[in-house]
Amino acid sequence: MSDASLIEVTDLCLRRNGTDLLNSISMSSKNRGVTMVMGPNGAGKSLFLKCLHGLIKPTFGSIKVCGEDIQGPSTDQAMVFQKPVLLRRSVFENLQFAAPQGTDSGAINKAISTAHLDDKRDLPARLLSGGEQQRLALVRALLRNPKVLALDEPTASLDPASVQIIESLIQDFTELGGKTIFISHDVGQAKRIGSEIIFLHKGRIVEHTDADVFFSNPASKEAKAYLNGQLIL
Repeated sequence: MSDASLIEVTDLCLRRNGTDLLNSISMSSKNRGVTMVMGPNGAGKSLFLKCLHGLIKPTFGSIKVCGEDIQGPSTDQAMVFQKPVLLRRSVFENLQFAAPQGTDSGAINKAISTAHLDDKRDLPARLLSGGEQQRLALVRALLRNPKVLALDEPTASLDPASVQIIESLIQDFTELGGKTIFISHDVGQAKRIGSEIIFLHKGRIVEHTDADVFFSNPASKEAKAYLNGQLIL
């Protein structure tokens, strides 16, 4: 197994209207599990993830993911947002449209089955429940065989069954060698599936450590307050 960093960020800065929304972020990670990105609202989590994914170009700094310089969206990455973005087509056709060229119907049907949507195969995707839509969005992303899966609060406000299915799909993906970067406010979820934690506050990384260490002995006062359910100013 390669010992190279999977994520390498150097002096990342994102400036808008004279304000640094992300400020001098430098970090590297060789962790091959699920990296949970946590922190209070407004910490810069979604902006950080979008920079890693290539959706936003930083003002300064460089980003490498799996050895690739990130200058824009890459076929090696797939992203799922908090609100599913689905086509006005059936469940099957949503997957068929996104699948790599040459993907057969058997692989698409298998993806539908792993999302527990067999009985919804021919229904319009936008008529699914919120949890079903998010499961569809996730297997659609996975069908593209990405190296890196970027997730921006994909299970927020979902039913427990959908959360369980989504977490299982993510764990299967990482066990097969994929890398997941996952924004979540759910401490319980981070404990269940996270292998390392990046904790952001005011556009800076104030803590980056193994999940076990973070939850048992956080080093920063901000992380301690967050885990205690306190407001962080």
